[in-house]
Amino acid sequence: MKGISALAAAIMTIGILLNPIPTSAAPLDEVKQLVSETYKGEIPSNLKSLKSIDAIIEQLDPYSTYFTKDEFEAYTSSINNTTTGIGVTIEEHKKGIQIVSTFEKAAAMEAGIVPGDIILSIDGTPTEGMSIQQASSLITGKDGTTVQLVILKSTNLKKTYKLTRKQFSVPTVSKQLLYGNVGYIGLTSFSDDGATLVQQAKNTLQKQGATSFILDLRNNGGGYVHTAEELIGLFPKSPYAYALHTRQQSELVKSVPQSSLFPSNTKVLINGYSASASEMTAGALLDQKSAVLYGQTTYGKGSMQTFYNLSDGSYLKLTVANFTGPKGTPIHKTGVKPQVTTAQGQELAKAHLDSIIEANKTYKKMPALQKVPTTKKFTVTFSNTVVDTREQKVELVKLGDTGSVPIMLTKKSSNQFVITPKAPLEKGAAYLLLIHPTFQAKTGKGMKTGAYAEVTVQP
Repeated sequence: MKGISALAAAIMTIGILLNPIPTSAAPLDEVKQLVSETYKGEIPSNLKSLKSIDAIIEQLDPYSTYFTKDEFEAYTSSINNTTTGIGVTIEEHKKGIQIVSTFEKAAAMEAGIVPGDIILSIDGTPTEGMSIQQASSLITGKDGTTVQLVILKSTNLKKTYKLTRKQFSVPTVSKQLLYGNVGYIGLTSFSDDGATLVQQAKNTLQKQGATSFILDLRNNGGGYVHTAEELIGLFPKSPYAYALHTRQQSELVKSVPQSSLFPSNTKVLINGYSASASEMTAGALLDQKSAVLYGQTTYGKGSMQTFYNLSDGSYLKLTVANFTGPKGTPIHKTGVKPQVTTAQGQELAKAHLDSIIEANKTYKKMPALQKVPTTKKFTVTFSNTVVDTREQKVELVKLGDTGSVPIMLTKKSSNQFVITPKAPLEKGAAYLLLIHPTFQAKTGKGMKTGAYAEVTVQP
């Protein structure tokens, strides 16, 4: 089987169509027939003389491959976010491999491993300088097998854990009501029920008061094509999902209309690891002006694969088409470029900022405060003497978070107030200082409008 990187494994397919073929031929002959008749790409000139399936696969594109029955089952489980392991997400760290998050009902959380812990070794292999892919291959394994981790805790104590791997599910959809009644929905995979879960999350957030939305497709490597068609149908002005280009023809494919739609000002987050079905969604929304995309250009996988069930129970995954946006925006090898480009990691903060400002359109923009210290105190100066009353309201909002930061508001002089956060600000984080029109001059005249200032904290 052709070797693939961890990234490629995560973004290999956009749709799964299980197509049985006649069983009179041997699997090698079946593969040759399928490649010659349906492959969307350059067909190997020596196809007829090749002696193995692996030899054929080596000459096809990176997304066409061959699976045994067990490998196919593991692959489809990964699309639906069901996997076997200890239940952690990880990132590289100068001391080893750091735990970013843990999942409920998985071995790591049950053993007391927490985000911020650092894995120093895996089954005796030091992790310093190890890639995420290498660490993942050592941590994961068959259900019921064990793995031994040496962990550096936040207290600088080392602790050894022997964990038993087991099957667990990674949540496909997460949701949160951010400050300003902004509903945040994160989709990690285009699982079979992904669009349904997104719609349920949207309806729940609306009941909690959400009036605008952010849909997060960052690091989403794709999944089922029907899920993308259904998700696109959740957006207004989105009658089409994509334009499909096979060897035989090109056609427009419709989205699946939904009963409850996102508002027209919905923002969608993408990055360089948004691929396949994520790019199909982004391309449809961009071409039909159904939402605003924030982030960086997507991965650039605009090809579609079909699974064929071979006579011996194995599967051939073969590229059979390319797709573009409904109005022809290219995706394959180019990616989808967002309307609002942000630095990596700042997508949510920028989308949340714009959502808050849209809800406070009359507020005046003040000069931004950049790279402030974590202990920053903010001084607000008015043009006239201000009366000190209980109605005065200032908020400091951490962008991407649920509420405002606790502060103390004290009067410094007749026309100045000092805002003091009750806890240090987060390094590298983005905030928004909101001065609401609740202040009153000595003459009894109130503010005509509020004001806001963008704040970034030094790393």
